Amino acid sequence: MVLPDNLHFNKNLKPFARALRSDSTKAEIRLWCELLSKSKLGYPFLRQRPVLNYIADFLCKELKLIIEVDGYSHNFKFEEDKQRDAALAELGFTTLRFTHEEMMRDLDNVQRTIESWIAENKK
Repeated sequence: MVLPDNLHFNKNLKPFARALRSDSTKAEIRLWCELLSKSKLGYPFLRQRPVLNYIADFLCKELKLIIEVDGYSHNFKFEEDKQRDAALAELGFTTLRFTHEEMMRDLDNVQRTIESWIAENKK
């Protein structure tokens, strides 16, 4: 299946996404460096990618997979995150969410979860 390069890319959010890449959290940096950069899991991921009116923490276009690292502020955004995930699901995206604590304390389980999802959903 060939996907368009833009994949619902929102160019208006590009400057904000660039700023977020420059100001990543420790958990995002850890996930990127240890698992997602350089196609370490067999697929390329992009960091802070604008999709619709959202910015995905990590996005794999080929798998239509979005990985979100939820920090403390997400404790108060449950409904917002639910709506966001539903809007992205309508476009065929799957969102996997992990907490900051999972990234920092249990990266092995995060890796197993992502690898399992990839194995079950390869395009």
